[in-house]
Amino acid sequence: MRFEFATANRILFGAGVLAELPAAARALGRRALVVTGRNPARAQPVLDLLASTGLATTTFAVAGEPTTDDAAYGAEQARAAGCDFVIGFGGGSALDAAKAIAALITNHGDLLDYLEVIGRAQPLAHPAAPVIAIPTTAGTGAEVTRNAVLASPAHRVKVSLRSPHMLPRVALVDPTLTHALSPELTATTGLDALTQLIEPYLSCRANPMTDALCVEGLRRAATSLWAAVDEGSNTLARENMAIASLFGGLALANAGLGAVHGFAGPIGGMFPAPHGAVCAALLPHVMRANLTALRLRAPESESLRRFDDLARLLTGRPHATAEEALRWIHDLVATLHIPRLSAYGLSAGDAPAVVAAAAKASSMKANPLPLTDDELHAIYTRAL
Repeated sequence: MRFEFATANRILFGAGVLAELPAAARALGRRALVVTGRNPARAQPVLDLLASTGLATTTFAVAGEPTTDDAAYGAEQARAAGCDFVIGFGGGSALDAAKAIAALITNHGDLLDYLEVIGRAQPLAHPAAPVIAIPTTAGTGAEVTRNAVLASPAHRVKVSLRSPHMLPRVALVDPTLTHALSPELTATTGLDALTQLIEPYLSCRANPMTDALCVEGLRRAATSLWAAVDEGSNTLARENMAIASLFGGLALANAGLGAVHGFAGPIGGMFPAPHGAVCAALLPHVMRANLTALRLRAPESESLRRFDDLARLLTGRPHATAEEALRWIHDLVATLHIPRLSAYGLSAGDAPAVVAAAAKASSMKANPLPLTDDELHAIYTRAL
């Protein structure tokens, strides 16, 4: 057995740990580029904390999911302002933008030199500028991953800028920052977190360390996701979902994902569809396809056995079976009123392009087994 595990240099977790930001920031530089979501006013507490200790800041807002242009322009702004480190504050979009900008601050040249799929995928020549990642949603786990997902409107695709150099120096996870999330956003980001525990657990690249994280994360998400949606101020539920999201990020960065994210990347590049909602719409159908394919083509697979373990983790019943895991996920998605893919403009006519792009996605490499084009087409059709 051989495996590797890499993550952020330092993880701070707990209610109120945002107050520890100034000390962490002072160790990294003198002027921070603070990358936020579309409403930079939400980052005012961060700016006030930094100002109170004499740290200079420049803000950079990302209106939606970050694009290649956002990353390039943000790095240009950071260099012009003399920023020597980056703070990402927001959901996965803000954190991914922060990591990409930090990489480009120190690695000049064409962004396409470093991008997967549409670029040359060259390794970064220099370590990225230091990053402090502060999530305000419990979904992507981007605070502990080594990549940044960027949309390229010209190519109608989302791709990754990826390097071990991009792991944040500090991941600061304060669950109280998620209390203001709407029920809808709590549901879609929470289902993204759940997906990012299920896929690494079933992955063909799973290892004992990622298993431990996934098992604990799944237990917490299974008992807390609905509670966090139904009662946003539920402190325990919010804390459990923040842990689940963090553990999912740790797991996916080291064991990979699967067909849900294999589809979600191309769909997010082609249509104005939020990532978490797309993952939620796909999850029951990908799980069904994987279970069926494993039974047909790999009946001795460890991943097939893990479906029963997954059922027990999700339902809390000691003798639950794989079919019960599928029913549990199906019922959860229905209860949370997750829209089908057609709600975002996808249609049957888009199937060939989406399936072709999904088949080539890097996330597919960690799926429990390769899925055929027919199986991928069936997943897409059922999720419409």
